[in-house]
Amino acid sequence: MELSLLRVFVTIATERSFSRAAEKLGRTQPAVSLALQRLETELGEKLLDRSAKDVLLTDAGRTVLEYARRFQNLEGELENSIAELRDHSAGKLVIGANESTGLYLLHHLERYRALYPKVKVQMRRSFSSRIPGEIVDGNLELGVISYEPRDERLSSRVIYTDSLAFVVDPKHRLAKRREVPLSELSDETFIAHNVLSPYREIVIRNFRERGVRLNMDIEMPTVELIRRMVESGHGVAFLPRMCVEEEITEKRLVAVRVPEMQVERKIYLVQPARRAVSYAAEAFLKLVAE
Repeated sequence: MELSLLRVFVTIATERSFSRAAEKLGRTQPAVSLALQRLETELGEKLLDRSAKDVLLTDAGRTVLEYARRFQNLEGELENSIAELRDHSAGKLVIGANESTGLYLLHHLERYRALYPKVKVQMRRSFSSRIPGEIVDGNLELGVISYEPRDERLSSRVIYTDSLAFVVDPKHRLAKRREVPLSELSDETFIAHNVLSPYREIVIRNFRERGVRLNMDIEMPTVELIRRMVESGHGVAFLPRMCVEEEITEKRLVAVRVPEMQVERKIYLVQPARRAVSYAAEAFLKLVAE
């Protein structure tokens, strides 16, 4: 099977138009149609629903599209590897992380850029729950998540151990307390992260198991917004310590110890277990290991 035929099919499916696909590929529309027909003949399946007004994929078409995109990723990896063989300073490092785990990479990335300034570095923001699958599918080389993936196709190592911090604004009634039991937090308004995570579940479970009311009337999409809401006195929050270290040092936030919530937060660097990574990723792994 020719990869060029798959490339034409992916372009048609992405552009949802034969004419736009032809324009993007720099080919005529009849040539694009002929390439699709050749691919369908080879596979023995119709990939597009010809009766529909718009370009619609058949079930076979959706399956072929998924694999075609994987082939494209592999093709990109091949080109990247060849470039790195010719020039060790070339290449691209692609890492997946969410908003908070991305912070744990900053120190490592600063060192990496100092050693390999010509390597392109791309951090892709993604939901932590999706990163392992993205690595398995070849869409990401490395990922940083806050839980250990239970997948034999992946290997991981701890690169940082953090903790959850209970933070309030300096004028809050608990700000002068060094410690507060969970039972005293039933009347507090918690600014919660509306993204599901293992640590959100830990907080909810601890409150539920101890029979303490957890008021999460305010939910925000980012850690930055949660910090600002707490600083402005709109509520309190449990956040990764590293995400609020600067604010605590500058006394814009106060961390109060909650004995029942002394939870370690381990940050894992994840890589494929059975697939070789690029030279750029290998160099990053060695740097982190040091």
